[in-house]
Amino acid sequence: QVHVVESGGGLVQAGGSLRLSCAASRSIFSINVMGWYRQAPGKQRELVATITSGGSANYADSVKGRFTISRDNAKNTVYLQMNSLEPEDTAVYYCNARIVNPLSVYWGQGTQVTVSS
Repeated sequence: QVHVVESGGGLVQAGGSLRLSCAASRSIFSINVMGWYRQAPGKQRELVATITSGGSANYADSVKGRFTISRDNAKNTVYLQMNSLEPEDTAVYYCNARIVNPLSVYWGQGTQVTVSS
């Protein structure tokens, strides 16, 4: 069982930055993939970025070059640095932890990010 808690959301103007944090209840070294997803009103939840236990990162095309995912194993925390924010980035951002064996997926409650134009 893994509990993840997001923080760091808020209201920011277009072009601004925010850093989201996802704190896990146990060592993230043992979690195969951690990631960030987002869901805007009226839209499906979509992948933003993921990072493996080995540190390999993957990004949605819409955020490449603007967002950076990182992990601090000592703090059991994953971060999402978001720069050059756009109104289209407005959404609830969810942290996700995925363990491959046995397959288990855990979600946080989400944190709201609002980008004003």
